[in-house]
Amino acid sequence: MFFQRELLFFMQPRTLFSQSISSLSSMTDLRISFALLAGLAKHPKIEYYIHYSSIMFSYEWKRRKGSEKQKMKTEAIPVLKIGKHQPHYPIVQGGMGVMVSGPKLAGAVAAAGGIGTIATVAVAISSPKFTKKQPIATQNSDAIRECIGQARKTAGDGVIAVNCMCALTDYEDQVRTACEAGADIIVSGAGLPLKLPEMTRNYPDVALVPIVSSVKAAHLIISRWKKTYDRFPDAFVVETPNKAGGHLGARDAEQALDPVLSLETVVPELVSYLREADIDIPVIAAGGIWNSEDMKKMFALGAKGVQMGTRFAATEEGDASERFKQAYVDATEDDVVLIQSPCGLPGRALVTPLVERYIKDKVATVSCWANCLSHCRLRKERETFCIADALIAAYNGDWENGLFFCGSNVGRVKAVQKVQEIIEELVEQWQKVPAFA
Repeated sequence: MFFQRELLFFMQPRTLFSQSISSLSSMTDLRISFALLAGLAKHPKIEYYIHYSSIMFSYEWKRRKGSEKQKMKTEAIPVLKIGKHQPHYPIVQGGMGVMVSGPKLAGAVAAAGGIGTIATVAVAISSPKFTKKQPIATQNSDAIRECIGQARKTAGDGVIAVNCMCALTDYEDQVRTACEAGADIIVSGAGLPLKLPEMTRNYPDVALVPIVSSVKAAHLIISRWKKTYDRFPDAFVVETPNKAGGHLGARDAEQALDPVLSLETVVPELVSYLREADIDIPVIAAGGIWNSEDMKKMFALGAKGVQMGTRFAATEEGDASERFKQAYVDATEDDVVLIQSPCGLPGRALVTPLVERYIKDKVATVSCWANCLSHCRLRKERETFCIADALIAAYNGDWENGLFFCGSNVGRVKAVQKVQEIIEELVEQWQKVPAFA
């Protein structure tokens, strides 16, 4: 191939330059081509054309690379629209309880252009009126209103979501209170939110987003919602138990690590399923997302947005204690473990003294006071630890007795950052990272 091209250069290099240059894919091709030419003849005219072509190729090559860089710089970040709500960036901050993602964090993320999410589980502990003499469920409603109001003051016209777990005893009350208080989006997982449209029927502008880990779960929700309420979800969050933190959408630790539930598998499957069903709603990828390279990988698979939790947990605006954040900063990959939560689901967390005692079956038996979960082994079987106590302890920075939920990326947290810094870094990286085919 090269030899034929060099003969053409030998005969009429000027006229064939533009045609020949399109077949040169690199400077290495150029060097080989000219090396062959030099071996064909030692003639002043040939040497002149070689010199001329070399200069022109170098110019063209630089022009092309400059054009590619400019194109990369101006590549737009995809638009994420959930119902009537459109954040500036397709970045969703995941809901993290207890009070790891409260009003400060959610408001800051929304103000920075993402979707800020308040986790409502045991949110009452943030209230000065909170008491352990009453079940948490009876105290959450007022706290939810206060948290959404506080987040809204920071967020301005940014998008505020509320994460309500299906597994909570006051799930329905939490959903309705969040709608009344002005939440833009209800995100719901830890079970299938099959009746969510009924709970929100008086709030048509509130977008509904189920969290799933498989196409099967999404299909069940779509079928039930369409048949019973004649509507579809406004989006799906696909959260992989392979890497996500907190409670996971799997029956046990073994299934949580099954690559069949990876984002690389489920995201394109769900995108294809929705396309074939002619359902135009976005898929949001969650679990293990850290930087813009991860984002572009997910968008290449068909996702329209990404959800990030662990990276936002250890921010200045994060609602948890400084000791909680420092635990993330100090953590390594080896400090992360999967446990079976008192609610019956596997969960990913840091190895703390509490977790070590739990693994060795040496946790102290306590009575249930919180009545927070619809299914709780502590309440029903008097086994395991109180998850409310453990998560509240973590929120307060009690390393000895806390359950510090985290994602698999926690070892990458090296410092406590500001939310704005993270968003700006992701946007800046976006302009530099090549798109994935």
